[in-house]
Amino acid sequence: MGYKLAGYTVIGDCEIDRSMNKLYVANLHPKHNYLMDIRDFGQIPNDNLPPELFDLDILDGSPPCSVFSQAGEREKGWNREKQFREGQKKQRLDDLFFWFIKIAEKLKPKVVIAENVKGLVLGNAKGYVNEIFKAFREAGYEPQLFLLNAAKMGVPQQRERVFFICRRKDLNLPKIHLGFNEPPVLFGEVRTEHGVPLREGCVTKMLLENLSENDAAISDINERLLGKHSCFNQYIWQDHKVCGTIASGGSYYRAYDRTRLSPQDFINVQTFPQDYDFIDQSAQYVCGMSVPPVMMARIAHEVDRQLLRGGANGER
Repeated sequence: MGYKLAGYTVIGDCEIDRSMNKLYVANLHPKHNYLMDIRDFGQIPNDNLPPELFDLDILDGSPPCSVFSQAGEREKGWNREKQFREGQKKQRLDDLFFWFIKIAEKLKPKVVIAENVKGLVLGNAKGYVNEIFKAFREAGYEPQLFLLNAAKMGVPQQRERVFFICRRKDLNLPKIHLGFNEPPVLFGEVRTEHGVPLREGCVTKMLLENLSENDAAISDINERLLGKHSCFNQYIWQDHKVCGTIASGGSYYRAYDRTRLSPQDFINVQTFPQDYDFIDQSAQYVCGMSVPPVMMARIAHEVDRQLLRGGANGER
């Protein structure tokens, strides 16, 4: 969706999760839609693929990142199979990045962009980054790595993500420079008028009645009132601050009226278009699993301006 906002045309997609694929088809109308494991896509003979897939300006991918997330198991989850919601099947995820690079080597787009969580550049995971750089170079690309914060890119959310931007070596494209420093967008500027009311008599409602302007989570109130450090993954967003990172799970509350965030609040904070069709999916889940479209649009614009057409408009 970020590429669409930046004026690009989404030619095709490869997605293993049937429910997420429905969203792509409904909102982006890709001409070539592959509902399959990327490993299976990689086995399709080149002669059986549309010629226009071999003439891409950009190949973009977000290999599933839960095994690298700071909120996940990290090292304990590496090199073993596990049941993940992404794809609804038991699989390894830590090797999918390298399958994505194999697809880049197969299709040979001008530029390859890959997104992942900040945890990829922390601790022992840095070794994976070195392997990713090596794989990109062996595939014929020169990679650059950026750690970007959506809050500095016109998004009302503190969301740090890693982006690999890789230039095909034979094209001699220049290095890209990314420096975003847009003014912060506060929650009070984008929230809806009303949130979702809490049930009368519930503990959370009682705790929120004792909210202070510095509380960022229900656990802060609980510790102050009861001396208990509990109620994790229950966050409070204040009107005068930029929101924290939306996760696909957990609970979020509005300090303004002490209610839960509405689905529209999640959509606004993640910068999805107002007419985006979430079909039967939770707005919070989709937003928590995605790159904010405005964040991606900013990157896509710079790639176009600096590497592709010097900012020319039209189909990409």
